[in-house]
Amino acid sequence: MRGVARGAAPVPLSVLDLVTVGSGSTAGRALRTSVELARLAERRGYHRHWVAEHHSMPGVASSSPAVILAHLAAHTERIRLGSGGVMLPNHAPLVIAEQFGTLEALAPGRVDLGLGRAPGTDGATAAALRRTDRPGSPVAGGAGADDFPEQLAELTRFLDDDFPDGHPYARIHAVPGPVQATAPGGVQSAARPPVWLLGSSGFSARLAGTLGLPFAFAHHFAARNTVPALDLYRDSFRPSPVLDAPYALIGVAALASDDAREARRQVMTGALAMLLLTTGRPGLIPTPEEAEAYDLGPMEREFVAGRLADIVHGTPDEVRAGLDELQKRTGADELMITASAHGGGARLRSYELIADAYGLPG
Repeated sequence: MRGVARGAAPVPLSVLDLVTVGSGSTAGRALRTSVELARLAERRGYHRHWVAEHHSMPGVASSSPAVILAHLAAHTERIRLGSGGVMLPNHAPLVIAEQFGTLEALAPGRVDLGLGRAPGTDGATAAALRRTDRPGSPVAGGAGADDFPEQLAELTRFLDDDFPDGHPYARIHAVPGPVQATAPGGVQSAARPPVWLLGSSGFSARLAGTLGLPFAFAHHFAARNTVPALDLYRDSFRPSPVLDAPYALIGVAALASDDAREARRQVMTGALAMLLLTTGRPGLIPTPEEAEAYDLGPMEREFVAGRLADIVHGTPDEVRAGLDELQKRTGADELMITASAHGGGARLRSYELIADAYGLPG
């Protein structure tokens, strides 16, 4: 579970892939870029490659993490693969246990199950996902985000196949899973994917600490909360069979280019896409030319400036310095980098340049 720092990196470096779709491109091309990125990350010594569940966003093609991860598993050999994350309230815990048990069977010892409590979309889409009558309603017969601890406990029981006798689900088994090792003639491994909790506030930080689980914080869109959430996680941490000490990963938006001005042009595309999304105008990731031509109003300009301030961007040396400072300031045990850019080529090049800056292998 714990990664190993490579080259001159202060901590392990990993990849968060949003499978972004740029203006003039397609989801198919974005998914092919994800395969290229996973192979690059494996070759260059990045520790993990995670994909994140999002819905009803034209510019983000990662609505089905388990499907994407199965595809990536078929095209890689060593790198850890996982969800960053699966939004637990959107799914029945048994379904997640079955999906990730299948992934574990496909890529033994390489799968992480990162879980979030947000819907990964707007309220109306969340209602459609959960088959409710109105936005904000809990899933029929089940739970919403407020019942996340109960959902997590149920999922963990399915993953471990250890519901107590008398429980309504005691005779239900997630397959593939540990039950196959106990069946007559069974040789199935009892191993299952490690669970991570993801968050952008204190709720999951405290819960991860209390349960002794690894924690991933979304610094890339909640930078102001990073240090308080990590402090809360560490203060709340109780040793468990999973971890004897806290392990905190943070997601970081970063983009390196051979030219600092080009890096800024590229990250501007992601900042504008986020502006359009938050103001109810979701779309594909604009091109740098489209971003430059967009006429920002005063409040929009302030929003974009805030986004750019939270993205580490520039030349490889500048990005390395920014990542080093962030790791030192937060004490993060791992940095998971997401590249904000319109095209796949700029994203792939950025990961290569960051690997070079740290002297990673390959």
